Amino acid sequence: MRVDFQIQFYARNQSYGMCFQRPKLRRLLGKLVLNFINGAQTFPNRSYRWVDVRDVANAHIQAYESPEASGRYCLVERDLHSSETLKILCKIYPDLPLPEKCADDKPYAPSFRVSQDKAKSLGIHFTPLEVSLKDTVESLKEKNLSVFDSWYLLASHANKS
Repeated sequence: MRVDFQIQFYARNQSYGMCFQRPKLRRLLGKLVLNFINGAQTFPNRSYRWVDVRDVANAHIQAYESPEASGRYCLVERDLHSSETLKILCKIYPDLPLPEKCADDKPYAPSFRVSQDKAKSLGIHFTPLEVSLKDTVESLKEKNLSVFDSWYLLASHANKS
């Protein structure tokens, strides 16, 4: 048993992923995805660092079980601008009316690369953003937190006309 367990995970990006209970969605990224799929007219001009909540949980387990683990670990699958995140959602849900206009006319905020090397040294494999976004949307649907089904039905009906 490890008694000196003092590992810190840096998840400043806030995690996203499946909702395991009916949340109040205090997390910024959960609210962001929910706003996107619930008909937001614009998207924020900023980049977000994405990591799946299941990867964060797994990282804690891996760190606890690994005697070599020490220090801080950055857990970031990818850093993307809102517009790029929306392109991924659009590929997954092509009939969903997602925002196409940025909230301001300024140049897009930059994205950054965050090293995954230290986290991967623990054996952590990050869930691809595409998979996690789909799981997040499906989880929000299951918890009746989205109007996704209404939009989907309207789109399906419009395509038949």
